[in-house]
Amino acid sequence: MSIDRETFERATEDELRDVSVPDQVLAFLAAYRDRAFKATEIARQLDIDPDTVSTALTRLKSRALVEHKSAYWALTSDADRLQGSAGYERATRLFNEQLGPEDRDDWEAHAPAKPHPNVVSDEDTEDDTS
Repeated sequence: MSIDRETFERATEDELRDVSVPDQVLAFLAAYRDRAFKATEIARQLDIDPDTVSTALTRLKSRALVEHKSAYWALTSDADRLQGSAGYERATRLFNEQLGPEDRDDWEAHAPAKPHPNVVSDEDTEDDTS
């Protein structure tokens, strides 16, 4: 698999191994694009050191690929920006090769009935303002 010259110039050797940590984080957030997570939760889900995930998130934020509010991180809502990211394309391609393409119906069938305890619903927010 080839990479573009810009990626070659700016990436560290660790980032160029199979799927880099920023690419894994980006792919995780893309899989849960309707959610925001704390860095520690992302690290736990990916089984990666939390400090490494925090560094990756900071780099992704500087490239405007993720958004950060309080302790939470989410995938950018700028679809054009995301599609233009070599890391997003590379991670998606590698995961599709390794795991097969994503099946939305399969995701829905295995999704938990209740949201994660860290997720605050709109109903909880409305109760707090009453």
